[in-house]
Amino acid sequence: MIVLVLDTCLAACSAAVSRDGEVLAWISEPMTRGHQERLASMVGEVMTQAGVAFADLDRIGVTVGPGSFTGLRVGLAFAKGLALALDRPCVGVGTLAALGGELPGEPAVAAAIDAGRGRLYLQLFSQGATVSGPDSLELDVVLARLAEVCPSGDIRVTGPGAERLLEALPRARRYDAASPDPRIVARLATAADLVPPRPLYLRAPDAKVKGT
Repeated sequence: MIVLVLDTCLAACSAAVSRDGEVLAWISEPMTRGHQERLASMVGEVMTQAGVAFADLDRIGVTVGPGSFTGLRVGLAFAKGLALALDRPCVGVGTLAALGGELPGEPAVAAAIDAGRGRLYLQLFSQGATVSGPDSLELDVVLARLAEVCPSGDIRVTGPGAERLLEALPRARRYDAASPDPRIVARLATAADLVPPRPLYLRAPDAKVKGT
């Protein structure tokens, strides 16, 4: 199976191509804006590096959030449009699942993204398996949940919200990952069920309709 994956949910623009679980090529560039302008050319570059034609693709994967509202819509719209043009299935990968997927051997992993307004997007993992679904929580609720899952406090934290956890958990250890590794996204997309991707927002956008 040949898979093309995209990620624009956080502070990077990334793409990767894999064949039967082996990553053939990948690109990841840090950026907080400009994903829309960079994504198409990046996809062309990674396909060329992989030596794969678009007609050879079996499916397309894309991160669906949580993350930047604008960023995730850019990736999702591009992936769905390309899948439609090629008549290929498109699947979604959770951003937190991709972050946590970088630590499959750890007994306790917390993937966290700063959600603003004093909240964190959080998902917990153990030995590569999901312990909890993605959620948007106040910090005190996050700490209470972590105390239940890992009373010792010896937990690996990852993602762009990890710093807030480290401040409150002195025994926690950090794994630096500001955005998902596209190679992990490719692995998860290869194994994903063929369900059309939908954005995972977890909270309402900051923008308000004028007059409300």
